Amino acid sequence: MVLTWAKPARSGTKGTTYSMEKDAKIYIAGHRGMVGGAILRHLQTQGYKNLLTRTSKDLDLRNQQAVADFFDKERPAYVFLAAAKVGGILANNTYRGEFLYDNLIIEANIIEAARRYSTTKLMFLGSSCIYPKLAPQPLKESYLLTGPLEETNEPYAIAKIAGIKLCEAYRDQYGCNFISVMPTNLYGKGDNYDLQKSHVLPALIRKFHEAKVKGDKEVVIWGTGTPKREFLYADDLAEACVFLMNEYDGKELVNVGTGEDLSIKELAELVAKVVGFEGALTFDTTKPDGTPRKLMDVSKLHALGWRHQVELPEGIRLSYEDFLQHKDNTVKATGVA
Repeated sequence: MVLTWAKPARSGTKGTTYSMEKDAKIYIAGHRGMVGGAILRHLQTQGYKNLLTRTSKDLDLRNQQAVADFFDKERPAYVFLAAAKVGGILANNTYRGEFLYDNLIIEANIIEAARRYSTTKLMFLGSSCIYPKLAPQPLKESYLLTGPLEETNEPYAIAKIAGIKLCEAYRDQYGCNFISVMPTNLYGKGDNYDLQKSHVLPALIRKFHEAKVKGDKEVVIWGTGTPKREFLYADDLAEACVFLMNEYDGKELVNVGTGEDLSIKELAELVAKVVGFEGALTFDTTKPDGTPRKLMDVSKLHALGWRHQVELPEGIRLSYEDFLQHKDNTVKATGVA
């Protein structure tokens, strides 16, 4: 039997929204990933106890019936949709079909199940790559779909845009209180350090660590080093997500970031300093740079009352400590300890 969504009696304006109850059943989709794990930790520290998680072995989110059965049984009141197939430039450009299909079907299955089984509120997490490659900087929420996407991660971006639009469409047609947030580039505890699939910051941490251990005199970095990027510590994102789940009910997506950026060259120099690598940095200009700049306009988030806490040097230090604690699981292929 298909259930209809029961619209809660709540306002869509800030100041009148209802906060998540401490005993509310909350499902974190993707809790084993960096973002989902950070959200889970933050909810636990805030006293939320009725938290639902499932591993991919227990629940294949690409299986529509399995997802529907899970929602039918558990009836979560709130959903953080952080589950996704993710990776850096190389992974995005290599596994284009997988990134498009898997992300489309995961988000569609969860959003539809949340509608069918009367979830009170859902948060969909996207990515800053949804914005046009050459959009004006900083990136405002209104720039969505105003120009062509960056080619290397276009499939992933299209999937994320579809998730945003599905939330908007379900709000329009069914009255669902489904919101979307767009994090900037993330890093932190539980990051992916696989050099074939990771993003730039964790890749640099691993490269510089291995070079330091082996005594290498240089580290080669993809691209020219000139593109500029913004980075947000994952635990800061988690705090912002719980804040927005409690404080924001609007239709339009919300950017989540720091509002500050730096060049890849500057980032590499900073990571090298934290790791303790003293050799040379060489840039392989035959490799792609990606989007020239991706700086988020976070004025909307700031107006709602939230700002980041962890600055980049401290965040990199914390990330490197986390890498060292788990390096045996991330450097097996190289034999470097």
